[in-house]
Amino acid sequence: MTEHDLPARAGLPARAAAALGAASQSGEQPMRPAAAAADGGRDGAPAPSPLHSAAVRLSACCHGGAKMAVLAYSLGKREINHYFSVRNAKLLSFAAVVLLVAFHSLSRYYGGEDSCDWLQSSGRFLGDNVWQPYGCMMHKYRSSEAKTCLGKKKVAFVGDSRIRQLFYSLVKIIDPEVKEEGNKHQNIVFDDGSSVNVEFLWYPEVNNSLKELLMSWTEGSLAKPDVIVLGAATWSIKLNGGSMEALNQYRSNLSAMANLLQKLAQGSEVYWVLQEPVYEEKLSDNRKMITNEQIVLYNEAAVSSLDGSKKNSLGRVKFLGAARQAATETISESEDGLHVPQSARNVGAMVLMNSVCNKVLKPIDGSCCYPLPLPNLLQLLTGCCFLGAAVCFLVLRLLGHNRHHKSKLPADVESGEERKPALAGPGGSLGAPLLAVCKMGLIMAYFYLCDRADLFMKEQKFYTHSAFFIPLIYIFVLGIFYSENCKETKVLNREQTDEWKGWMQLVILIYHISGASAFIPVYMHVRVLVAAYLFQTGYGHFSFFWLKGDFGLYRVCQVLFRLNFLVVILCLVMDRPYQFYYFVPLVTFWFAVIYGTLAMWPQILQKKASGSGIWHLGILVKLLCLLLGICCFAYSRGLFESVFSVWPVSTLFELQGSIHEWWFRWSLDRFAIIYGMVFAFVYLVLQKCQVLSEGKGEALFSNKISNCLLFVSVVAFLTYSIWASSCKNKSECNELHPYISAVQILAFVLIRNIPGYIRSLYSSFFAWFGRISLELFICQYHIWLAADTKGILVLIPGSPMLNVIISTFIFVCVAHEISQVTNELAQLAIPKESGALLRRLLAFAAFLLAVLLLSTKRGPP
Repeated sequence: MTEHDLPARAGLPARAAAALGAASQSGEQPMRPAAAAADGGRDGAPAPSPLHSAAVRLSACCHGGAKMAVLAYSLGKREINHYFSVRNAKLLSFAAVVLLVAFHSLSRYYGGEDSCDWLQSSGRFLGDNVWQPYGCMMHKYRSSEAKTCLGKKKVAFVGDSRIRQLFYSLVKIIDPEVKEEGNKHQNIVFDDGSSVNVEFLWYPEVNNSLKELLMSWTEGSLAKPDVIVLGAATWSIKLNGGSMEALNQYRSNLSAMANLLQKLAQGSEVYWVLQEPVYEEKLSDNRKMITNEQIVLYNEAAVSSLDGSKKNSLGRVKFLGAARQAATETISESEDGLHVPQSARNVGAMVLMNSVCNKVLKPIDGSCCYPLPLPNLLQLLTGCCFLGAAVCFLVLRLLGHNRHHKSKLPADVESGEERKPALAGPGGSLGAPLLAVCKMGLIMAYFYLCDRADLFMKEQKFYTHSAFFIPLIYIFVLGIFYSENCKETKVLNREQTDEWKGWMQLVILIYHISGASAFIPVYMHVRVLVAAYLFQTGYGHFSFFWLKGDFGLYRVCQVLFRLNFLVVILCLVMDRPYQFYYFVPLVTFWFAVIYGTLAMWPQILQKKASGSGIWHLGILVKLLCLLLGICCFAYSRGLFESVFSVWPVSTLFELQGSIHEWWFRWSLDRFAIIYGMVFAFVYLVLQKCQVLSEGKGEALFSNKISNCLLFVSVVAFLTYSIWASSCKNKSECNELHPYISAVQILAFVLIRNIPGYIRSLYSSFFAWFGRISLELFICQYHIWLAADTKGILVLIPGSPMLNVIISTFIFVCVAHEISQVTNELAQLAIPKESGALLRRLLAFAAFLLAVLLLSTKRGPP
């Protein structure tokens, strides 16, 4: 057995064994001079110097280290792929989902708290005075929204100067121009000429005066407010020197008012504001007795006196403690040590707005106090279909009809991916398609629990540079670790395009979860990534039709099914319009445009163009006509809206009754498809003319041309990045984006493909994600992000880092399984026989028409 046989006997892949063999061959070379020196000594040759011998030993050591590095790399990657296969990962993720569902269900059942309690009681500052309630998302209300919610309500703030601060903070949400003026120890009425009725009533102590006010509201002599916000303690502490007698009297008075507050709470929303801490070092001498210890005692007295109302849900007094917790972190910023800083009082006002208004306006990004909508008819029917498929599958299993379906799948250890089984044909067992439908039903149940049921928590996004760039570095290190040799070395080969889609998708995912759209330079670069996806769409479909000329209905249906299957199911299960998942309508539309352009007479293919150069001019004329058509729509919004606002097209492309979102997405990357098609045409012509050198390790052009193109590409790439980094306004930069996005896309393609050694390698890590990039993009809406991408799904509360790891793991496994299920069902849903295919298309058209009619009748969600 030779030394080169050792790696193979150790269980390494053939590729690693070959690499290690090459390393060991090179490792023998440094030993030869020493041996030659010994022999040379016998022949009379001069002996090497000690310095030369040391250099030889060092060289041998380095080559030995390289050999060990190759061995460690190969063994490590093989071990990782062996134990963390896709099948094992999916089983682990399924077990994690079951445990998490059980944990959250028990927590909700025994905990007894809902998102309103979380909102009102606890949270944390994320940074820049952004408040994150525990377990739910807080909507940031604007003036128009506040007026809509409070327009027909009477809101009363009752208490001391701290309640007056809260009053002004809420009033500034309604009218940001309001100034804090007037006598501080008198009642204040806010009147902006609208129907909003908000007032502050000066009652600094919990005494008989306050009790009389409450009695006047309960007995009907005064109009009862719809929302009552009360709180007082500091004056009692100050006037009585912090004595225990005053504390006992405070508790006694509150106990006497508890029944009145409970009666008010039966028809109104009553909030008792827990006292915020003080900053004792800044307190004046006449306030030194107001200590944090006293504040805690008074809050405990308030809770113990009014907490009995929790037993009666109809007369429950709610405790507003979030502002207290916020002030704990910011009270050092107080001007006098007593009054709450602006950031903390704004938290209290926004918490109050969310408590009162979320159930009225139902904002998507306000999951706190958000009432759960009941499933609609389409959702119920979809659930029944999945349940029926599960029953049929179980019956078949019990009858023994599916035992011969398939054996255990062999795992592909190198890729960590299992080979896809062949689905039974139309005449075979129904078990396979039913099993696929059951899997999809189970996955859709998880989608529903994550983003439509009140089971898992949600949190809002908050952008920091580290939250975006650190994960970015991690994934690119992993991508480099899993580098492989390409099977083919053509420009934009399948492995390279999968890699490209994979790393772009991972960047977009990090962009979404970190809320990086708030940072304009990152936003502009991600816009290029979306354009690059459409560039690949134009390149890929043009290449297919140009080379193969397959314009058959089967090919079209396969592509449309692959693109739209998951989105159609999600529209039914999650009660969202088709345009909500904007990228799928976008690529579906552009595929139809590409198909129509190339399929229309005359159909020009490479075979035909090879016979006569005039056909090359013909395809350019087609592309020019397509460009003119796009320009007509782009520069005439009226024409665009007149086409896409006609029913039933409008049902597919409108979002919340408006075509604006579709117009924005369409126009932003309107030329990306053209760029991809033109690039494909030029490349395929050059390839046919044998101008390109696409051999392994060969530069794409001659050295001089390659170096020039590389230099220009790097300069262009960096120039675009510098321009994007200098953007200050999204609207202005978006205006230029359609025209210049091709600069960075083409620069990247040339940089990636001109050097032969770079073109010969690809990252299997990125390529794996690239093969499920569509599913990753769509699934993130509901099972990784939350509240329709506005927030983040929280499976592990209290540990943001662990939550991201667990939710990401489950999310990726689900996306991979959906990809496999889609491919399996495509074989059943899209038969190759023309007659069967036409019947399926008619059935689907009838189904789609029924769904559109039902959704139109029901109105927008």
